[in-house]
Amino acid sequence: QEQLVESGGGLVQPGGSLRLSCAASGSRFSVYAMGWYRQTPGKQRELVARITSGGITKYVDSVKGRFTISRDNAKNTVYLQMNSLKPEDTAVYYCNGLGGTYSDPYPAFSWGQGTQVTVSS
Repeated sequence: QEQLVESGGGLVQPGGSLRLSCAASGSRFSVYAMGWYRQTPGKQRELVARITSGGITKYVDSVKGRFTISRDNAKNTVYLQMNSLKPEDTAVYYCNGLGGTYSDPYPAFSWGQGTQVTVSS
C-alpha cells in the first residue's frame, strides 16, 4: 500500500502558476498509473489529470492546455504544473494511484491529506 504526501499548494493570483508534488512511499509506484484529483466543498472529488506508468497523459477539458502532469519514477513522485490559474481552480488537490480500467479508473490507495490551492486576487 502506497502512502501519499501532497505538497506545493498555496495562495496565488489569477494567471499565476503553482507546481504540486506528490511523494509516494512503497515499492510499486512505478507500475501504477497516477492521477491528480481536486475537491471543493459540497462536490465530489474530480480526477483532473492522469499519467500512465509509461507517461501517457490525459486531462479534463477544464484544465487542458494549462496543467501538465509528469512523474519521476526514480523519486516515486508525481507532479502537477498548473499555469494560467483561475479562481475556479481553487480546491484541495490530491494524488492517488489509479486502479481499474483506463476508461473507468478508481483510486487505488488511501488518500493523503491533500494540498490547498487558492486562486484569488
